[in-house]
Amino acid sequence: MRLSVIVTTYNRPDALSQVLKGLAGQNRRADEVLVADDGSGPETARLIQSIQSSTNMELIHVWHEDLGFRAAAVRNKAILQSKGDYIVLLDGDCIPDPHFLADHERLAEQDRFFQGKRILVEKVLSEKFTAAMVRRKLELIGLTLAGKLSNAHHLIRLPAFPARSSTRLKGIRTCNMGFFRQDIFAVNGFNEGFTGWGREDSELAVRFFKYGLKKKEHPFMAVCFHLWHAENDRNRLNINEQLLKQAINKNEYYCEQGLVRS
Repeated sequence: MRLSVIVTTYNRPDALSQVLKGLAGQNRRADEVLVADDGSGPETARLIQSIQSSTNMELIHVWHEDLGFRAAAVRNKAILQSKGDYIVLLDGDCIPDPHFLADHERLAEQDRFFQGKRILVEKVLSEKFTAAMVRRKLELIGLTLAGKLSNAHHLIRLPAFPARSSTRLKGIRTCNMGFFRQDIFAVNGFNEGFTGWGREDSELAVRFFKYGLKKKEHPFMAVCFHLWHAENDRNRLNINEQLLKQAINKNEYYCEQGLVRS
């Protein structure tokens, strides 16, 4: 199965550097990594070029103009350029565990999309947290005991633990999510009516559910480490909440403002 990873970023090359290093060090490498760049400045482009030249990772920079928070639109742009049978979404401040992609591939299942888990890295530690640290389990345990990591029960790796499926919206986050290419095209991708922070991920999940998919979760596989960041501007949240309610109340799963425009 060909695996595409789409990493969303905006003007945070320090964090993106560690995420890309984490992807380069995977036990199962991605067939391609697309950086979905929501309008970052030239420093991000230089970083991507540097990592392209220093690794053999297939790395593609997908950029659009900075017109405000448009994660839905830039993810759609990257999805259209991707070639994978299965697509994994990862945020540019979420460093993957070394088993991350192997786990996503193992957990991929027809009629399901996968919702991964995240360990939260506190503010001061985030400034020096690296992809190399993710491999040092004893150090991570010490950081947990010191209160530097939360949701740290996800550190335990138990592949034999059963996954569960549901149609609950709770816990939906596209900072760590996987789905089959055929399914994201069936619902026509993200709704680009969402601008500003919030709820475009939940709205996608609503349409996945209406299409007939279930959410699959596993607490001890496909884990990433989410670096601290300041809260995003939420001035569009009320509007986005209304768009989410509209999706919940409709029977349609296909989004008109999505990957393909009629």
